[in-house]
Amino acid sequence: MNQSAWIFPGQGSQNVGMGHDIFHKTDIGKKYFEEAQKIMNYDIKSIIFNGPEDKLRKTEFTQPAIYIVSVALGKLLISRDISPVAVAGHSLGEYSALTIAGGINFLDGLKLVKLRSESMAKSGKIRKGTMAAIIGLDDDIIELICRSYRGSGCVNPANYNSPKQVVISGSSDAVIWAMRQAKESGARIVKELNVSGAFHSNLMKPTTEELAEAINSLEISNLKCPLFTNVDAKPKIKGIDIKKTLIDQVVNPVLWSQSISSMKQRGINNFLEIGPGRVLCGLNKRIDKSIKCLSIDSLSKLEKVFV
Repeated sequence: MNQSAWIFPGQGSQNVGMGHDIFHKTDIGKKYFEEAQKIMNYDIKSIIFNGPEDKLRKTEFTQPAIYIVSVALGKLLISRDISPVAVAGHSLGEYSALTIAGGINFLDGLKLVKLRSESMAKSGKIRKGTMAAIIGLDDDIIELICRSYRGSGCVNPANYNSPKQVVISGSSDAVIWAMRQAKESGARIVKELNVSGAFHSNLMKPTTEELAEAINSLEISNLKCPLFTNVDAKPKIKGIDIKKTLIDQVVNPVLWSQSISSMKQRGINNFLEIGPGRVLCGLNKRIDKSIKCLSIDSLSKLEKVFV
């Protein structure tokens, strides 16, 4: 799996205890956890290792936590002379991907993720909304349903996770209305998600404004390998091109299915999911059954794959 694209998970992949082995058994893991601890204004290490789960699940804690674990695992692989041919990340995971590809350093990335997570949590409280998963309908039908809403709120596709598996996001009334329409249109499963905000919708607009200032003041280097970005599923190398996609990402859908298909069209068939959980490998198999994907979520898994 040396000639692999590396993919990085987003919010929802977290679990209490993740990264425990890389912190206690590797110098690299210890280094990144301790660097993170210095710039966070709370004990992030304790939350990651000890929870409780309901605290770790909160947006403002889980995004930095996943970023720290994902980057530390990626850096461990790089220390063994293993590197990706391309990278991508699901929502938050795009920051892990950008760091591993050399666009930003670990601490600058963590500062951005901290700002992003806190701002998204705040936006979720001020501009309340929800999200829902719809399984069993074609993308164009879901898009038509969202466009057909005529109420005062908003609803739009938020994540194109795999064929016939789309998450929608927006104002609560609008999402509930769209859920009814999806059921009537023949969706197999329609389920409201337990989230703290309407992520990847216009309700997150205040976050883009906060992020834009921070991202535009930061220098993003040209990458060592292409990053397939969430907003357009196209490969980017130049730092200047990536800035806008990071800002736009918060209010635009994650084109995950399209990103994986775009990589496949360019001859990439092997993937490593770097970080907690195995969600992305599962999605990739639904996108294209011929894809090979391995999950690296712990030191033991890393050592089993790369002896």
